[in-house]
Amino acid sequence: MKEQVDQIIEKYRGDSTAIVAILHELNTTFRYLPREALERVSAQLAIPLSHLYSAATFYRSFDLEPCGEHEIQVCLGTACHVRGSELILEALSRRLAIKPGETTADGKFTLKRVNCLGACALGPLISIDRDHHGHLTIHQAERLLEAYKDEDD
Repeated sequence: MKEQVDQIIEKYRGDSTAIVAILHELNTTFRYLPREALERVSAQLAIPLSHLYSAATFYRSFDLEPCGEHEIQVCLGTACHVRGSELILEALSRRLAIKPGETTADGKFTLKRVNCLGACALGPLISIDRDHHGHLTIHQAERLLEAYKDEDD
């Protein structure tokens, strides 16, 4: 892990003003922000660990717990909500046997509720691994989930 963290820090030439970019790359690399990685960044850039945690908890795109191989985000913005995204979230939650914010026991899926994915005209909208899928019904969302499950088998 040390080498990967050091490579990411070096990419930004040790620029302590690039904290959000460094955190983003760490989060992408490890699928969350491991404490050891944050401690390494803190030591290498002489930034208090509390500052890194402050940034990591301020931005919702960062995770402090490991995420699944596939991240499912269900948009609950107004446009998506009125078109049934809450029902899609409930259906996916039942199908995966987890609550929003949790990861399946096998580490395959993390289900998240988000306030807006920025594509209101496509609502109801979900994102799986940053791929957007819009105008969904519950049945279509469940079929999409099954396609990702089948892909992993």
